[in-house]
Amino acid sequence: MLRSPITRWMLGVFAFVAVLGLIRFKPWHYGSMREMLSGKSKQTRQELKVGYLPVTCHLTCPVTDFATRTSTTNRFESQRFTDFPTVVESVKGGRLDATFMIAPLAMKLREQGVPVKIVYLGHRDGSTVIVRKDLPAQSLRDLRGKTFAIPSKYSNQYLVIRKLMDDQGVGPDEIRFIELPPPDMPGALAAHAIDAYFVGEPYAAKAELDGSGRVLYHAKDIWPHFISCVLVVTEKLIRDRPEVVRDLVRGIAESGEWADGHRLEAAKVVAPYFRQDEKLIRYVLTQPPDRVSYRMLTPTDADLQKINDMAVKAGILERPIAMKDLIDRQFIPLEIKPANIDVGH
Repeated sequence: MLRSPITRWMLGVFAFVAVLGLIRFKPWHYGSMREMLSGKSKQTRQELKVGYLPVTCHLTCPVTDFATRTSTTNRFESQRFTDFPTVVESVKGGRLDATFMIAPLAMKLREQGVPVKIVYLGHRDGSTVIVRKDLPAQSLRDLRGKTFAIPSKYSNQYLVIRKLMDDQGVGPDEIRFIELPPPDMPGALAAHAIDAYFVGEPYAAKAELDGSGRVLYHAKDIWPHFISCVLVVTEKLIRDRPEVVRDLVRGIAESGEWADGHRLEAAKVVAPYFRQDEKLIRYVLTQPPDRVSYRMLTPTDADLQKINDMAVKAGILERPIAMKDLIDRQFIPLEIKPANIDVGH
C-alpha cells in the first residue's frame, strides 16, 4: 500500500504526463510501434471505380486497373460497360464519378447542367470505318441508301462522317444512321442488318479478320490525331478527393505511355478485360502500328473547340460551351513516364 503523500503525488504527476503523451502522439493512429517511432502513419488505401467500354479508345483504363491491383495507396477499379447510355445513367445517378466517354457526350452532359470536367484524353486515332466485304463501295458516295451504324449520335464518329458527307456531296438524309453498342456491330454487319459502321477498335478489326467486312477509312486518314473519347470526372470528386483525381490522371497518362511502347504486352493485359481474343487486340495495336496512339493526350482548347463547333453545327449541342468550364488540366503531370508494369503477374 502506498501511504506516502510524496509517493502518491509523484505517481500522479507521472500518470498525468503519460496521458498527455498519449493524446499528443495518438499511437492508435499508427499500424505499429515501428511506424510510430519513424513518424510515418499507415495510409488507408482508397478505391475508385472508373467506367470504360471494351474499346481500345479506353485501353488505358484497364491497364491502370491492372497496375494498381497491388497499390497500397489508390486502387482504380475499371467498371465495364457495353453502351454509353448506361454510362450516362450511372454518372447522373451518382454511382460513377470517373469514366471514359465520347467527347461530344461529355459536352452534352455539361450543357444539361451535369457537373463534369474533362481531365485527360483517352487516345489519338483508333477508330475505323468498315463496310460489308461484298459491297463495292469506295467512298461515302457509294453508301447512299445504305444503313450505317454509329456508337451514338453524340460521338465524334458521327460528327466526322457528317463532315465527310458534306465534303463528298452526300446529303444528310441519303445515308440511314442507326445507333448500336460497339460489341453488336460486327455481328450486325455479318448478318447484313447493316451495311457499314464507324467505331473504336477492336470491333472494326474483328469484322476485318472474320472476313465479313473491310476497311473503308481509318480515322487517322480522315482526321489526323483524331479524338473520340475523353476521361471525365465529376466536380464532386475534384472537390472532395483531389489527390485521388491527381493520381488517377497520372496513372492513366503513365499507362498510355507504357502501352504505346509495349503494345504486345498491353494486348495481353487488356484482352481479359475486353473479353476478346488476345490475337485480335494485338492485331489492332500493331497493324498498322499507328492505328491508335496513347501519347499527346493533354486536352487542348483548340481540339475540343473544334469538336464543340462541329457538334453545334450538327445540332446535337444547342450552344457553344466555354472551354474553361469544360476542361480541367490541373491534374496532368508535368513529366509523363511509362508505368512500371510487370505483365508476368
